[in-house]
Amino acid sequence: MSGQETQGSAYAALMDYQRETEALAQIAGRLGWDQETTMPRGAAAQRAEEMAAIEGVLHARRTDPRMADWLAEAAAPDAVAAAQLRLIRRSYARASRVPAALAQALARLTSSAQGIWAEARANDDVAAFLPTLAEVVALKREEAACLAGDGSLYDAMIDDYEPGATAASLGAMFDAMRPRLVALKAAALDSPHQPADQQGAFGQEAQMRLSRDLAAAFGYDFTRGRLDLAVHPFSSGSGSDVRITTRVVETDPFNCLYSTIHETGHACYEQGIDPDYALTPLGQGVSMGVHESQSRIYENQIGRSRAFTGWLYERMRGVFGDFGSADADGFYATVNKLRPGFIRTEADEVQYNLHVMLRFDLERALIAGDLAVGDLEAAWNDRFRADFGLEVPRPSLGLLQDVHWSVGLFGYFPTYSLGNLYAGCLHAALRADIPDLDADLAQGQTGAATGWLREKVQRHGGLMEPRALIAQACGAEPSAEPLLDYLEAKFAGIYRL
Repeated sequence: MSGQETQGSAYAALMDYQRETEALAQIAGRLGWDQETTMPRGAAAQRAEEMAAIEGVLHARRTDPRMADWLAEAAAPDAVAAAQLRLIRRSYARASRVPAALAQALARLTSSAQGIWAEARANDDVAAFLPTLAEVVALKREEAACLAGDGSLYDAMIDDYEPGATAASLGAMFDAMRPRLVALKAAALDSPHQPADQQGAFGQEAQMRLSRDLAAAFGYDFTRGRLDLAVHPFSSGSGSDVRITTRVVETDPFNCLYSTIHETGHACYEQGIDPDYALTPLGQGVSMGVHESQSRIYENQIGRSRAFTGWLYERMRGVFGDFGSADADGFYATVNKLRPGFIRTEADEVQYNLHVMLRFDLERALIAGDLAVGDLEAAWNDRFRADFGLEVPRPSLGLLQDVHWSVGLFGYFPTYSLGNLYAGCLHAALRADIPDLDADLAQGQTGAATGWLREKVQRHGGLMEPRALIAQACGAEPSAEPLLDYLEAKFAGIYRL
């Protein structure tokens, strides 16, 4: 066999093997979806063992010695194959540094920790959760030490969600954003022109029916997905099985409706990837920052725009009758109202990143060993008081509100704000390319916007590095300026600043 034939054979064998690994990873993801939606509470201990078992299988496959041989011999015949090899090499190098026993221990612990967190949150019982969180932090630090070598533990964690980003680069991003966000927040909250609050009762069944209509309006393919309820909304899966969840608060319909639009953005990214990439490393979103750019632009720049909220106002009148908003302009202002509040996922566009900054600083301190888990609640409450001027009344509105730390997602939080930054850049480019977009959105037609995003971002999957993908889509390197300019213009109009 010639050298070229050997290289081609090695690449083919590697990709066949990788497709089986990706399929097994999708099965593991489905177990996680089930755990957060329909799994009986009494199954938690068994599910933890199941997750550990499948993680053991996945780790063994990801570190199989044959992978090294195939990677050494394989050659890329084109750009797609080169990208596949780049991502497989990265995964193999990472997995090979982490002992199998540690990978399984983390899978077992984070599976059981999710249930412990959910129960502690429901009971506002921080003490019931902190011992488990301490175990998660310890194991995640051990894993990061395997990955980081002589480098930063926290940077090693970030790299799992946003390759190429570091605590320093993300900290610089936050430093650039904070002053203008804080000034805009203060100006809006001090304005004498305050939008009305939404009041009333909105039944769960009606909210879920409208949520399904909204997901479909944004292009979600229900033949390859489903919408369910969960404690913390999320999206799961890729390719032909991409599921979303939402939650219902009967006094706050926007919680459900905009959580649904947000998760639809995640899901449409996965559904929009080139089907030729299915069950390969390219067949999923390239990073969490890019993923969040899709969910945030669907939710905010499109979903909270004056044009689209005008259509949503009429749809809500059709579902709920006279629900308390006098007209479409008032409804738009209410949807976008700055509300001093505790919950990140319910935060308005101006304050959202301040919630993320709080978590970024606290988890950096945790991982560095500068903050003990036992002191975390006090540190959270002190920082929240300083940033938002509010006393946290109970843990479910503070430390216990997010699922992320219970399942070991340290380094994930800053990608939410990076996603906002990317979304700001994409929105500016989208508006430049489709200047009459509002005419479509006013009719509830999002196809021009979502089609642009599918072409510019979603279809590529993992083909390019994250920043390169955004730069190509926008025609410029990503920066915070488009997002901050958009926010200042939008809220100056709403608050008559």
